[in-house]
Amino acid sequence: MSEDEKGGKKEAMRKKALGELGELVALKTLVDHGFEKITHLNDTKRRNYPFADLLAEKDGKRYAISVKARNKFQKNGTLNSRYNLSQAHVAAVEAELNAEAFWMAIPFEKNSYSVRFGSVAELKDANGKPLSGIPMGEDCAYGKEWIKDKPHYFDFSYFTNTN
Repeated sequence: MSEDEKGGKKEAMRKKALGELGELVALKTLVDHGFEKITHLNDTKRRNYPFADLLAEKDGKRYAISVKARNKFQKNGTLNSRYNLSQAHVAAVEAELNAEAFWMAIPFEKNSYSVRFGSVAELKDANGKPLSGIPMGEDCAYGKEWIKDKPHYFDFSYFTNTN
């Protein structure tokens, strides 16, 4: 195996682990915000369930939630200002799960994390066309900020995308 292949495999594992860490944070955050009947769809429905990672209920409403965990900053030090979010399967998932599609964006830093939560329906451009990502700039107008710069106590050296 070449060094490039080893590096690519290591990067894929790092991203997968960061995603799994984000899903754990998402589960705790949902519980802390009064959600119930939380189901991890990749464990109960099928692996790589389209769009949604979690299914949860609150006040009689069902939520199909896509969790997007990322490093807050890119390798070059600039803000990771957009998280990809494909809306290709949203309508089918909403129908199958009888739930409204939502997203959770979790930017991690070395010692802290934040959480934003919002409806996929609000992710539209000025012309009403669905966005293919979650804008995560400092002045993000989408979703609600549930947690801002909360300290974590993980050894984040494995998850960071910097050298």
